Amino acid sequence: MIEVETKVRKWGNSLATIIPNDVVEKANLKEGNTIKMFLPLRKVNLKQEFGSLKNWKKPTEKIMKEIDEGW
Repeated sequence: MIEVETKVRKWGNSLATIIPNDVVEKANLKEGNTIKMFLPLRKVNLKQEFGSLKNWKKPTEKIMKEIDEGW
């Protein structure tokens, strides 16, 4: 699967997007090909959903020891 980020633009009474040339070549797309697009229903901000692990510096062994002590 190839992931592409592109803008949606107005084209007449419709909306359209342009597939970048490098993606066209990678996917070997030709005029008339049918493609399937998967669109997210909403943007997910992973940092907001799960919190930031930016300052996470505990070694795995210490975490495992804390888990064992809790049981």
